[in-house]
Amino acid sequence: MNKKKIINDPVYGFISIRSELIYDLIQHPYFQRLRYIKQLGLSDLVYPGAQHTRFHHAVGAMHLMGRALETLRTKGIEISNEEFEAAQIAILLHDIGHGPLSHTLEETLLAGIKHESLSYLFMKSLNQQFRGQLELALQFFRNSYPRKFFHQLINGQLDIDRLDYLKRDSYFTGVMEGTIGTDRIIALLNVHEGKLVVEEKGIFSIESFLHARRLMYWQVYLHKTAVSAERMMVNIIRRAQYLVHAGEPLMASEALQLFLKQTYSLSEFTEKSTLLETFGQLDDNDVWGAIKLWRDHSDEILSGLCNRLLLRELFQISLRLEPIKKAEIEKVRHEVHQTFGVLRKDANYLFSYGSVSNEAYVTADQPINILTKSGHVIDIAQASDLPTIKAMSKIVEKSYLCWPKNIYL
Repeated sequence: MNKKKIINDPVYGFISIRSELIYDLIQHPYFQRLRYIKQLGLSDLVYPGAQHTRFHHAVGAMHLMGRALETLRTKGIEISNEEFEAAQIAILLHDIGHGPLSHTLEETLLAGIKHESLSYLFMKSLNQQFRGQLELALQFFRNSYPRKFFHQLINGQLDIDRLDYLKRDSYFTGVMEGTIGTDRIIALLNVHEGKLVVEEKGIFSIESFLHARRLMYWQVYLHKTAVSAERMMVNIIRRAQYLVHAGEPLMASEALQLFLKQTYSLSEFTEKSTLLETFGQLDDNDVWGAIKLWRDHSDEILSGLCNRLLLRELFQISLRLEPIKKAEIEKVRHEVHQTFGVLRKDANYLFSYGSVSNEAYVTADQPINILTKSGHVIDIAQASDLPTIKAMSKIVEKSYLCWPKNIYL
C-alpha cells in the first residue's frame, strides 16, 4: 500500500506525507479523534466560518515544519533524515492531548492538567505501540535533545504551532488582521550557536507577526461573546458534575460519564492506561450530544443553560481593564436569585466572573532572537524600533462579568 499520500489543505494547497510512519500515526484513532475537536472551541458562534479542527491544524503544522527544516538545510544546517521525521512527528502530535472544545473545558473536565502533559502521555503510548520509533520525537518534545532549536520550533515564542494557527485561524474566521507572512518568516529562519534565530531582514515580518497575534487574541481568542459562550459551557459541565455527584442520573457517553463523575490527577493518567484510552475517545460530539439530551432534563438550571447555548441566547458580558468589584458580583448574584427563584449557592451557575489575559510576547520564555548582519544576537524587543513591541512583552489582563440577558443591572 502506498502510504506517501497528498492532502489538499485550503490554506497551503497540497501537503505531502513524507513517511510511512507519519501516515500510520495520522491513521491512528488517537489522531483521528482530532477531526472532531474544533480548533477554536465556541468561536464559531461569533465567526461562523471557524469550523476547522485540531486535525487541520496538526497536519498544517507538520507541513510547515517540513518547510522550515528544508530552509535550514539550504543554509548549511545539518539535519538528518531521522531528525527531520522526528520533528515533523513531534509537531504533528503536539496537540493530541486536547479535550473537547479545545481550551474551553481544560480546567473543568481535567482540573490542573494541561493538554501538553496529556499530549506527552499519548506520544509515550504511541511510542510503545510503534516499538520505540517515536523516541527522538519525545526528546524534541520534552527538550532533552542537545540541539535545542528543534524544541524551539515545537514550543517557543516563534514556533511552528503559532505560525500555523495564526494563519489558519485568520483564514477561517475571516479576520484579516491576523494574517502573517509565514513564507517570509520561514525563509529567514536560521540557527546560531545551536539556537533558533531570525535573520535581521526579517525584523519587520516578526513585528507584523507579534501585532497579528495580539489582535487575534482580542478579536478572536478572547472575543467577549466567545468568552461568554465558553463560560456558559463551563457552567453546564459544572452543573452536570454537581448533579452526578448528588446521585442524579444523566445521559451521556461512557467517556463523558467517567469525567463527570470524577476529576483525575496527572499521576492517575500515568498509572492507568485505560484512563488515557478513555480520554482518547472523548471529543466535541460527546459534549454536544449530551447537551441536546440535557436540554429536557428536570433540573431547570441545567436544562435552561443547555437551551440558551443551543439557541445562542448567550450571557451579557462586561469586559474591562479594571477589576470587577465585589459589590457588582453580589448584585448579580442577588438578581439571579430573585429572577430565577434559585438558591443563592445555585445562582453561581447562572452568571460568571473572572479574568482573561493576552500574552502576545513573553520575553522570559525563549525570546525571539534576531541575528544581526554583524553576527550579534539580540531580542526582537531591542532590535525593533517600534515601542509597541516592547509594550507587548507586558501581559494585559481584563476582567469579565457575564449574566443572563433578562436581568437588567
